[in-house]
Amino acid sequence: MSGAIPEHTTRRMLVDDLSEVLYNERRSYSHPWTEGIFKDSIDSGYECWLLLTEQKNIGHAILSFAAGESHLLNICINPEQQGKGLGKKLVEHMLVKASERGAHAVFLEVRASNLAAYSLYISLGFSDIGVRHNYYPAFSGREDALVLTKVLTKEPD
Repeated sequence: MSGAIPEHTTRRMLVDDLSEVLYNERRSYSHPWTEGIFKDSIDSGYECWLLLTEQKNIGHAILSFAAGESHLLNICINPEQQGKGLGKKLVEHMLVKASERGAHAVFLEVRASNLAAYSLYISLGFSDIGVRHNYYPAFSGREDALVLTKVLTKEPD
């Protein structure tokens, strides 16, 4: 048995990928996105990317753009692959995509209870800028979202 670490690659998400995307999404989140939301994201020209290992989809991320800003709308790593630094790799890829699109900042929301994701974002240079109260659906009621941002470049004058 080889101790080689499999190489991870990224590629654009296609509509044909949605069954695997939804498999990971549903295993990862209590309130997953629907197929329609993913299709709309692809059709809208958002940056929709997959993280692959040995050509198997193990994660995905969606990034939107408007007015020189970007918004990381969704990031997901298959639960069996979490804790291996793959979420960091995927977020870093999406930050590059935001820069390539000319975004001066990236925004995101994270569940207040998702301490692993929050810690990852802070380690990548994101900062807290607010709270969206009762933002996320939860099994009993609603949950707050922490709003974070990372400045990529100085805003044009």
